[in-house]
Amino acid sequence: MDWTPTISDRQGPLFQRIVNALADDIAAGRLHQGQALPTHRALARALGVDLTTVTRAYGEAQRQGLTEATVGRGTFVKAPPAPHARASASPGIDLSMNLPPQPSDLDLDARLAKALSDVRAESGLAAYLTYQHPGGTPAERQAAAAWLDALLPGLALERLVIAPGTQAALYALLLMHAARDKAIYTEELTYPGLKAAAALAGVRLIGVAMDGDGVIPAALDRAARSGEAHVVYLMPTIHNPTAATMPSERRARIAEIIRKRRLVLVEDDPYSLLAPGPAPIASLIPEQSYYAASLSKCMAPGFRTSLLAVPRADAGHELTAVLRATLQMPVPLMAAVVARWMRDGTASKIISGVRAEAKARQGLAREALAGHVYAAHASGLHIWLPLPAAWPAERFAAHLNGRGLAVVTGDAFATGPTPPNAIRLALGAARSRAQLGKALDILCDALRGRAPDPQVV
Repeated sequence: MDWTPTISDRQGPLFQRIVNALADDIAAGRLHQGQALPTHRALARALGVDLTTVTRAYGEAQRQGLTEATVGRGTFVKAPPAPHARASASPGIDLSMNLPPQPSDLDLDARLAKALSDVRAESGLAAYLTYQHPGGTPAERQAAAAWLDALLPGLALERLVIAPGTQAALYALLLMHAARDKAIYTEELTYPGLKAAAALAGVRLIGVAMDGDGVIPAALDRAARSGEAHVVYLMPTIHNPTAATMPSERRARIAEIIRKRRLVLVEDDPYSLLAPGPAPIASLIPEQSYYAASLSKCMAPGFRTSLLAVPRADAGHELTAVLRATLQMPVPLMAAVVARWMRDGTASKIISGVRAEAKARQGLAREALAGHVYAAHASGLHIWLPLPAAWPAERFAAHLNGRGLAVVTGDAFATGPTPPNAIRLALGAARSRAQLGKALDILCDALRGRAPDPQVV
């Protein structure tokens, strides 16, 4: 009953890490046939994960024949895994991570090699192996400000910080602003990275109701009147996971509420560079906004580069101080490459290629899912697929996993106790269009079939 696996050093979705650890411990003889396992709630508490994650793991373990469960008695080790069952533990196609697709004709390898060669010829590489300014050099910020001019015209350099990824910036902003209230407002479905950062910082997320256009203004105003928090985090362009893009009129209403209620906006905008559209909310209320334009979704996450517009110069100083204390600085060599690409047009060419590939993959999904209701953006990297009531999301995802396809269920995004019965499929994570086509075939075949009878857990 005291089995507590180590899953932090494993890869893949959390539930699958638990299943893999269980299979490994059975195979190694650390767990024996008939041995009782912890209750779902006890294991969730021991691992610091959601109860639904453990329930999903136990269900998948039972499907693979690793365990058996009886109502009123609990879950027990059944037998060593058969070779074919263990092989199914790692999905062949993992569409759980939102990644930008890399078209082969971009030849990113060659472009990166040339950029590094140019940097070396200009100043040598050794100069980038020492400590740099945590918010980016003046030359890098100048290049970034010029590149962001279409979204945030006339952005002053003292209001711009280059951060080592938006995730690091979000955690820094939580430390800066949410310590007072220990809570922030966000959409009722929100970015899992924010949930993870908030949990680490001890900050409570207050979900605000949404509709097809994003967060509902009246709901945000009602929440703000309670005074529980003074920071609001929003993703108004190609929202993750619903793919909603907030129209201009609603952005103006949201900006007015933020101004009136004296809130601080954190606008996470990883997708506008892929899908230009309405002006950022932050451009309407710059004095109350932090705006993050990440390169992870429109170019590649390995650059670890995010461009942060801050309300005032002193806010920039505070943010860079927190970044210095946590992650020190952006990766100097990557920041130099990105700044060079912004100046010479390479960044725009890469983004255009990613956009074209994303559109092609959305076309494949549109054709495969004809007749099914789902949400997407023509240039987006993911789709949001509500499921029929007969297919609970956890069981549906486990079923797909058993067929070699990994997706993310609605509970990963939910801020409340009742997650939507839906999945997110990250189209860009497939290695090729052919692999994506195979994944869509598996998905559609599962949607056409009947949900298997739920097993006792």
